[in-house]
Amino acid sequence: MLGGPRGTGMIGGMAERVIAACDGASKGNPGPAGWAWVIAEGDGTSVRWEAGPLGTATNNVAELTALERLLTAVDPSVPLEIRMDSQYAMKAVTTWLPGWKRKGWKTSAGKPVANQELVVSIDTLLTGRSVEFRYVPAHQVNGDRFNDFADRAASQAAIAQEAAGSAYDSPEPPAAPDTVRAGGAAKTAPSRQRASGSSKRTLNAKFPGRCRCGRAYAAGEPIAKNPDGWGHPACAAAAAPA
Repeated sequence: MLGGPRGTGMIGGMAERVIAACDGASKGNPGPAGWAWVIAEGDGTSVRWEAGPLGTATNNVAELTALERLLTAVDPSVPLEIRMDSQYAMKAVTTWLPGWKRKGWKTSAGKPVANQELVVSIDTLLTGRSVEFRYVPAHQVNGDRFNDFADRAASQAAIAQEAAGSAYDSPEPPAAPDTVRAGGAAKTAPSRQRASGSSKRTLNAKFPGRCRCGRAYAAGEPIAKNPDGWGHPACAAAAAPA
């Protein structure tokens, strides 16, 4: 279990709240899924992170798993600010959880709570520790860089179906591979187009966003589909099979 990050200071005798982010991804929902967490180090310029595969799972399972793995990895004595772009995962373990427990793990409609095992585990991990949740919108120009890091790492873990991470001073998540592994066999990622001699279709972005290369694109700028979503046409072309 990880202790406090290097360079953690003290405020009024209390350890500074450490910034962390977590995210999950599912390519198909349900489909090949992955999770990731990121913890800011010292001055916030370096991070340590971990990502892993989930096989076939829903996006909600991936999001909750990412939070569970983050809480498991960090010592309970370390105060955390957890940044997430999943309102479902945040509300599940804060807003909705007390009511679910009172109703015997049933929703307001009387149905069993989805993903109960993960929610119960997270509830146990949150007990007695200092955690502040902060919602951050995903895929924003100049958005939260830790959430963006976790988003890309989770997406790449979903595609590769392999674990990844770095203990300290990690540069960036590894580049996404060309294939999704399912059932032990490799197959072309669902979003990847097969080579046909024609160029990828482009359209003008309705909203600003961030390409798989890490650079932002503006509303109105031409974008094309790539294995991780939408981004610069050149990046999509570079990712296409030879």
